[in-house]
Amino acid sequence: MSCMLPTLTKKIEVDTIIRDTLDEVLVLRFGRATETLCLQLDHILSKAAREVYKFATVALVDVDSEDIQVYIKIADHTKWVGSFYTKQDFIDVVETIFRGAMKGKLIVKCPLPLNIREARLMEMYD
Repeated sequence: MSCMLPTLTKKIEVDTIIRDTLDEVLVLRFGRATETLCLQLDHILSKAAREVYKFATVALVDVDSEDIQVYIKIADHTKWVGSFYTKQDFIDVVETIFRGAMKGKLIVKCPLPLNIREARLMEMYD
């Protein structure tokens, strides 16, 4: 499924897509194409990319590349750490971020129910 989404393997490609994406939400999936969780997420992202193309750009970043270094231990308000279980969860989050950004907001309320977010955080730290 990830063949439908652009895969970035070099730092300059990541820098370019960040610099060139204006007035849209940029979704970058950092991971390895060989991991099961990434394959599941790639499937969700590729299905949803067709529905969010007007307000979001979705790309995959291969962290196995020697040119890419990622530090994911530190969470902040600019990234979502974790996975999505359904396509609709992803669409809801991206749409909420886009609508908030268009209104000038730096932080928006997550549209997912609290129990889903807590379950994802628990899985991440187990």
